[in-house]
Amino acid sequence: MTETTGSTATPESGNPEGAEGAADETTGTEDGKLSRRERRRANRASGGEGGKKSGKRAKKGLFARIAIFYRQIIAELRKVVWPSRNQLIQYTTVVVTFVIVLMLLVAGLDWVFAKGAFWIFG
Repeated sequence: MTETTGSTATPESGNPEGAEGAADETTGTEDGKLSRRERRRANRASGGEGGKKSGKRAKKGLFARIAIFYRQIIAELRKVVWPSRNQLIQYTTVVVTFVIVLMLLVAGLDWVFAKGAFWIFG
C-alpha cells in the first residue's frame, strides 16, 4: 500500500516538480538584491552556465543518470507505508483462503461438467 499524496521531490532538486516555478516567483528583497529568477535570467543572458543547457536540464553522463535513478527509487520506497507483521499475516491468510475457495469451486464445476458430459455422451 502506498500513499498517493506526497511530494514528487527528486533527491537532487529537493523541490516538487511544480514548485520550482513557485520558488522562482519571488521578487527582489527590500535591500535591493536580485531575486533568484532575475539572477538566473541575468546569468543566461551573459552566457553563464545557465545558457549552456538545452531544454530543462543538461544531459548527464550514463553513470550519473543511473545514480539519480537509484536515488529516486530509494526516495520512493521511503514513501511506502509498509504493513505490520500482523497485517501481513492477515492479508496473506485472506489471499490463501480466497484462492483455496476458488480452486474448490472450479474443481467442483469441473467434476459436475465431467459427470454431465459422461452421462450425456456415455
